[in-house]
Formats: sequence, C-alpha cells, structure tokens
Amino acid sequence: MRGAILLILGSMGAMGAEAALEAARNRQDRASLEKAGAAKLKAAKNAAGQYEAAVAYSYLSEVALELRDKRQARIAAESGIAAAKAAIKLEPSNAEYHRLLGTLCGQVIPADPMAGFQHGRCAKEEIEKALQMNPKSALGWMSSGVGKFYLPAMFGGGVDLAMKDFQKAVAIDPKLAEGWLWIGLAHRKGNRNGEARQALQKAKALNPERIWIQQQLEKTPAQ
Repeated sequence: MRGAILLILGSMGAMGAEAALEAARNRQDRASLEKAGAAKLKAAKNAAGQYEAAVAYSYLSEVALELRDKRQARIAAESGIAAAKAAIKLEPSNAEYHRLLGTLCGQVIPADPMAGFQHGRCAKEEIEKALQMNPKSALGWMSSGVGKFYLPAMFGGGVDLAMKDFQKAVAIDPKLAEGWLWIGLAHRKGNRNGEARQALQKAKALNPERIWIQQQLEKTPAQ
C-alpha cells in the first residue's frame, strides 16, 4: 500500500512539474525555464529526470526563438540534446524520448543555420524513429510537421506535407493546442488567412494563456 501511495504521489509531482514548465512557456518566462532546466539536470537520477530537464530546455529554446534570441535558443537546445541523449541511453525503447531529441535537434537549426546538416539529420531520424515506435503519438506527428514546415520542398518538406502531419496530430488529440497553432501557421504560409485565423482561434480557446498563440492571431489578417 505504501509503495502504491508513493507511486501516485510521484506521478502527481511529475504532472505538477510538467504543468509548471508549460505555464512558464505560456508566459514566455525564460528565467523560470532556465532555472528549471538547470535544477532538473542537477537532480536527475534516472531517465525520467533527464527527460524533464530536456523538456525545460526545449521550452526555453522555443521561447528564446519567439523572442528572437538565437544565441540563447541554440545554447538551450544543445543542453536539452545532451539531456535527451542521456535519457535515451537509459531507456532506448521510449518513443517520447526520441521525439524530444529530434525536436531539440530541429530547434538548433533556426538558431544556427550552419549546424543544419548535422542537426537536420538528427531531427529527421529521431522523429521518424519515434513514430515507428509509437505511430499514435500526437506530439510525434506535430514534431514531424514542424520539421517539414521549415524544410524546403526540394528537400522533402513544404507546407502541404507539414499540414498533413499537423492534421494527423489533432485527429489523434483534438485538444492539442500546439497542433492547431501549427495548422494556423501552415494555412497562413499558404495565404489562407481565413482558415489560419479559425485554427489559431481554436488554439487560443484550448490554451488562452499562451502568449505566442495570441501574437500569431494578432499578426494574421482576417482575409
């Protein structure tokens, strides 16, 4: 009984930590994310701990890019890559760890285009591996779509292929706000502003605290 209680408390603690990281990302709180990443990395004693640190650094890299701080985005992504690789070394069969590593590798590229070849290959291979292991991962399909969104069509990317992945993500999890955000961005890139606003409004309804969603909605014309 005591073991079961400890397991439940541990799960509740993990959910609380994840919610805190998401809240910091929502309000673009770089200081909290940086502090959380360093603290979680220092305290990590297992694969789950390394994964939590990698999530914090991934969110920090994402927010830094939103705020146009490429240097911090690159440093955060590289720190997250090291943590994600450590998690995979301990639990190589965990699809989510591979997805996160691929996401982090992809986050280096807009911050440091010169690293595109090395990290682009990592991003593609790790996300594909994650989807092979778990084809029902909404986050996996979203990460795959983000990679294709930024990859030129001549190299196997493009907005149309990205859109298919984003639509798979929200079909699996209709409440995935980030999936609707990216559907909106893909529509806008394709000059479909009406559809873009509808998707972004849905994303905002699902996560009204996310500053980046509100900013993208404000940037999108009605028609």
